[in-house]
Amino acid sequence: MDETRERPQVSREMVTIDNDHELMALARRHRRAGGVGLQVLNVIGSQAENLLERLPDRVKTRLESATLRALEAAMAAAQQSRGVVPDQRGWLNTALTTAMGAAGGAGGLPTALAELPVTTTVLLRAIQGVAWEHGYDPADPEIAKECLAVFGSAGPLEADDGVDMAFLSARITLTGATVHGIMARVAPRLATVLGQKLAAQTVPVLGAAAGAATNYAYTSYYQEMAAVHFGLKRLAERAGRPRDEVVADFRAALTRA
Repeated sequence: MDETRERPQVSREMVTIDNDHELMALARRHRRAGGVGLQVLNVIGSQAENLLERLPDRVKTRLESATLRALEAAMAAAQQSRGVVPDQRGWLNTALTTAMGAAGGAGGLPTALAELPVTTTVLLRAIQGVAWEHGYDPADPEIAKECLAVFGSAGPLEADDGVDMAFLSARITLTGATVHGIMARVAPRLATVLGQKLAAQTVPVLGAAAGAATNYAYTSYYQEMAAVHFGLKRLAERAGRPRDEVVADFRAALTRA
């Protein structure tokens, strides 16, 4: 009888230890994702805060609306492609966008702008693939919104350690929101991120290299952040706890990672 009563307690302890290990693993992924951007800055030889100044004023004023249109096109294209092209491994997504970045950067701003919606589509498709790996169907409207919410995370060129991680608690903010509403909310943040990318690709001589480097960073970053996002979602569901509590534990784990 005593042994029977003790087993649930041991089981709970084992689950807690397992959850702690998973939280630490996710925290390390988050740290690793943020480190890629700094490597890219070294490659292109610029400071992140100065990159946007490289863009012409006409491009900067239209960037947010262009990003919203790119997101809308990316959502449609990424969803339709799932029935034709299977999800690819992370390294293949990264290789594809890196090659596209090199091609887009080689022609300067015009080709970089033309490449923008294609890269956005591949990035979104990569995020959807991570959701699928964690057991979620990207065709589900709620999961589609969560995939878009990943774009609300700080970009890979964000140097501030106190990055806004509100996207991790997306379930709270996405309730009742439409897909288009989420696009409108993440477009300003993504516009800044993609603006940095476009600006990097206009660096004289280094256009192709900068395009490849930034696309490598962006694809690696968003795949890692998607893994953190959906990993925490799955962890909360498995533990039967509110996601905001699990995110709070994750924030604490970040200080130890």
